[in-house]
Amino acid sequence: MKRQTDCRKVLMAAGVVAVATVAGSIPAQSADIRGAVTFAGGAIIPQGHLEIYLEDFAIKDKAQRRVAQTRVKSGGGEKTIGFSLCLPASFTASPTLQIVARLERADNWLVARGSAQFEAGSPVNITLNTVMY
Repeated sequence: MKRQTDCRKVLMAAGVVAVATVAGSIPAQSADIRGAVTFAGGAIIPQGHLEIYLEDFAIKDKAQRRVAQTRVKSGGGEKTIGFSLCLPASFTASPTLQIVARLERADNWLVARGSAQFEAGSPVNITLNTVMY
């Protein structure tokens, strides 16, 4: 009986070591881009949805320009809306990266747009400007 207990302890320890080894080899999550969106002149952001994305203008293929994106809902009462973009593991910073924010109504009509140059490690502040048709 004592041998079985010792054998179980050895197998348990081996399992723990195996799990720790696998967990240690998984790369850490890539850093997020955090920022805030405001409306020009400090006005309240209108109701709709914000589409925020990281775009690399050096890439000629428009379908592959967007590196990361997120969507945030605006209730129509906030002056500032915070956001976070998750970067892919294969991400490399480039001087041509911009963070773009588009505010659209429920019928997908563009209301406002803004952008900011991406700088690694610093928070991003984007000011939305009304779109004129």
